[in-house]
Amino acid sequence: MEDGISREEALALLRPERREELRERAHRVTEKCVEKRFDFCSIINARSGRCSENCKWCAQSAHWRTACETYGWVGSEACVRAAREAEARGIDRIGIVTSGKGQKANDVDDICAALRAIRAECGIGLCGSLGLVSEADLIRLKEAGLQRLHCNIETAPSRFPALCSTHTVEDKIATLRTARRLGFQICCGGIIGMGETDEELVEFAFALKAIAPDSIPVNVLHPIPGTPLGDRPILDPERVVDAVALLRLVNPSTPLRFAGGRRDMSDETAAKCIYVGISAGIAGPLLTTPGAVFDDDRELALRAGYQVGGTIRGSERR
Repeated sequence: MEDGISREEALALLRPERREELRERAHRVTEKCVEKRFDFCSIINARSGRCSENCKWCAQSAHWRTACETYGWVGSEACVRAAREAEARGIDRIGIVTSGKGQKANDVDDICAALRAIRAECGIGLCGSLGLVSEADLIRLKEAGLQRLHCNIETAPSRFPALCSTHTVEDKIATLRTARRLGFQICCGGIIGMGETDEELVEFAFALKAIAPDSIPVNVLHPIPGTPLGDRPILDPERVVDAVALLRLVNPSTPLRFAGGRRDMSDETAAKCIYVGISAGIAGPLLTTPGAVFDDDRELALRAGYQVGGTIRGSERR
């Protein structure tokens, strides 16, 4: 038995005849354990495409022939502009996202310059999704103002090698552990809808619990033509809701964040996801797919009784 729900009980709750029980239990945990403030972040795709990694879901991989736009570093000015726009809309945090396995020395120079420029002009929280980052580079990024590091484990650790062979889940966890030790907040989640079994979904949920992130982005696969997963169907909306409910039961107080695939679901499905555990979102464009409409998700959050906007807790914007 784990603290809280066990793996066996979590798996049993995914049976169709127990769907209502799963969702109501998740709702009760949400009401009891989750802060009633809906946190929004936004991202800037600061370097796109030509990635060396062979992640089967990703349009930015150089291994696949997709319509992904490719370009190099966008520059500090573009990052500051994105941060200003996000802050003006009441969004809590801006994430600088770059394609690729990691960063070269001059890449870190550029990102640090952008972080300092944003800090000089904005009060918004600062996040980075920068691949696998060394301890030395993490120290530099922290000194420049980065507060939160994002790195998804993507799926159940046992399934990951079938979806990517150019790096490992262990590589990702090592980066996250180093970042945590250095005082960063951690954002770590993954993608559902890549063919995972119930057992693998439970494994994924408990792997996240072991990492104990400050935020769990819940992506739903948006199949992209040209990738090996491009012909997969959009995940059944009821499965999406069940997956969110399971993640909430296993991770009772961690913010679960709408991420990729939100635009593929109806507002009715999104409202169900909020009911069972979603308490945060990404507003605006994502990397290679459309993002959520901020006003739509803001309205859904308000209807569910969440505060949107206002002061972020001190630990969130330090």
